[in-house]
Amino acid sequence: DKYAGTNYQTILRYKYQLMKNKMSDTAFWFMANMAMPIRDLFMPPVSMFNEIEILSGQKILDFGCGPGTFTLMAAQKAGPKGIVYAVDIHPLELKITEKRARKKGLANIEYLLSDCHIPLSANSLDAVIFIDVFHLIDNQKEVLNEISRVLKPGEKLFFSDHHMKPPQIYDKLNEDGLFKIEKAVKYIYCFSELFYNIV
Repeated sequence: DKYAGTNYQTILRYKYQLMKNKMSDTAFWFMANMAMPIRDLFMPPVSMFNEIEILSGQKILDFGCGPGTFTLMAAQKAGPKGIVYAVDIHPLELKITEKRARKKGLANIEYLLSDCHIPLSANSLDAVIFIDVFHLIDNQKEVLNEISRVLKPGEKLFFSDHHMKPPQIYDKLNEDGLFKIEKAVKYIYCFSELFYNIV
């Protein structure tokens, strides 16, 4: 694994200095407290989450977790024997998620500050949740490669982005041969990892 032995706390502290200028705390607060609630009226998170297949004991990644809406639901579904890794580019979002998790008594969440690289071993995750953040990412191919790397071969990426039309979603996620579409439901597109990590 190319990340073995790396001091991730050092890396993530450095990335914080680089990333904090990308969007202000005020902008993130507005997105979490104003924009997302409006979106949720049209795309109810509970309805979306019901289309995501998570089992007790699984290891889940919520990439671009925001204020933790799907992180918390995934943690409840995975249960105490499972774990959810909440990844976001902004420390304020992770703080909000952690605060909400404490209120719910959820102790099976780890918080990772990153814009792309995922500090987890290859082939280690059972599922990735990737909701409404892809259109904001500059290095999309790098992120998809990282998601493919950490997913176990054949496991699922649950994707949604209401800023993209279905043909755009299919094209973007299929273009490098990392994923294939399994099914599309009302809100969620389910892709499977195409054995990219087998050596």
